[in-house]
Amino acid sequence: MVDTRFHRFAGPFTIGSILTELNRRDLLAGLADPDLSISGVTELDLAVAGDLALAAHSSYGEQLRATSAGAVIVLASLRDLVPAHSMAIVCDKPHQLFADVLDYLYPSNTRSIIAAGRDDLGAPVFERDVLTGSNVVIGPGVEIGRGTVIGANTVIGAGVTIGRNCVIAANCTIDCAHLGNDVVIHSGVRIGTEGFGWLDFGQSNRKVPQLGRVLIQDRVEIGANSTIDRGALGDTMIGEGTKIDNLVQIGHNCKIGRNCLIAAMSGLSGSTVVGDGVLLGGGVGTSGHLTIGAGSVVHGRAAVTKDWPPGSKLAGAPAQDIRDFWRELATMRKLSKGDKRG
Repeated sequence: MVDTRFHRFAGPFTIGSILTELNRRDLLAGLADPDLSISGVTELDLAVAGDLALAAHSSYGEQLRATSAGAVIVLASLRDLVPAHSMAIVCDKPHQLFADVLDYLYPSNTRSIIAAGRDDLGAPVFERDVLTGSNVVIGPGVEIGRGTVIGANTVIGAGVTIGRNCVIAANCTIDCAHLGNDVVIHSGVRIGTEGFGWLDFGQSNRKVPQLGRVLIQDRVEIGANSTIDRGALGDTMIGEGTKIDNLVQIGHNCKIGRNCLIAAMSGLSGSTVVGDGVLLGGGVGTSGHLTIGAGSVVHGRAAVTKDWPPGSKLAGAPAQDIRDFWRELATMRKLSKGDKRG
């Protein structure tokens, strides 16, 4: 469910009225119940009755079968997977329609990072012993726990919550985020920035609304000038005790486990899942929508392009098991020297 602390919901509306407003009356004839009221938009696995969700690819099949969503926008090829209690909205370009619906239900000019005021959230709430430097900006509805320190020129967006005994350094921006206790954020960090999500690649480059959050658990440390994008619809998550170096990019909907170490210049593309206790060396990159299992070690400059099980040790571009990497390198060195006999 989209967090309305950060993104105002314009509804509820019936699905029939939404499609009419979007000039998609052609879809009304195929609806079982055009009067179904839509009370929110969320991911398939989190949806309940009254929620609208999206299934735009065969990879959604398992989640689609199990969803409790009131309505689902789907490709025709996935129509038979929609549960009996959910209404199928069949569309040849489901992502495009879903983006249209998101823009209609959560108008861009009402989102907390853009809107000038959120009177519905009330004044900020500070526990005791909170210290703020000069020129700090605190948005409406912000909650900050006891003993937290915020450095000069930092901006905390509307609705953000920050736990106790945190240190937020100078010149940071935090939007659409909830932070736990004992979190350390170094200078220049950007949390809750818009994810890099686009449709119609290379042609219109239609932006996908980024309506998720960033959830940062206790004892996380984030190095200077790193950036963590908010989720597209769900959450970007950083697990307890994880330490992130300077100049790291975490894409939207990434899930980072507990007690990970991520070295400088690494970049994780959207929806990368990193298990507990994973070590990523400097300059590691991922291609997104993949999982690196718990306890894995990824050596510097590796490019991870597929799923890897727990305990993997990876190197190279594309990343491979480090034993295979060294074996191939040794073979190439032998070949480059040539046969020097005779």
